[in-house]
Amino acid sequence: MNQISWLAVPTDDRAHEGVRKLWNKAEANMGFVPNVFRAQALNGEQFLAWWNYFNLLVNKPGELSNIERELMAVVVSGLNRCVYCAVSHGAALREYGMDAQQADTVAVNWRHARLSAREAALCAYAEKLTLHPAQMTEADLNPLREAGLDDAGILEAVQVIGMFNMTNRVSSALGFVPNAEYHGQKR
Repeated sequence: MNQISWLAVPTDDRAHEGVRKLWNKAEANMGFVPNVFRAQALNGEQFLAWWNYFNLLVNKPGELSNIERELMAVVVSGLNRCVYCAVSHGAALREYGMDAQQADTVAVNWRHARLSAREAALCAYAEKLTLHPAQMTEADLNPLREAGLDDAGILEAVQVIGMFNMTNRVSSALGFVPNAEYHGQKR
């Protein structure tokens, strides 16, 4: 296996039992194990705690659609220049139905993509919270409300944005490499 992290990556026989179960489930569902699952497995309990929260925010029904969550993930990851997350969540955007050209445009500059008013409001909010968190004000919620989000939707957006900012920092700090499978997904 090629290097996927600047840290050691446990082998199957040395990984936490719960992590191995997740790897097997990913392999069965996706046809591969995301490198982020392997790269964070060195501390199995912490990885599983992260995964449970990540999975709750990103993969379960909530106030936001899957495309909206992945859209914010790509915007945040692009702004943070996180290669792993921009590539993997760009693939997820395509999986959920965004055409490849639009998904690629979002990754570079969301303002040039054809987005709904709600999607654009989420992207603008994600951008400000990522780049200028100390400058956030109550007034920043108005465009989200005008776009149809209620308080539960706004909270979910903030949690997703926060999760991706944290995950981007972990991935970038440790040199996580995206799986080759992501690059060709839905193209």
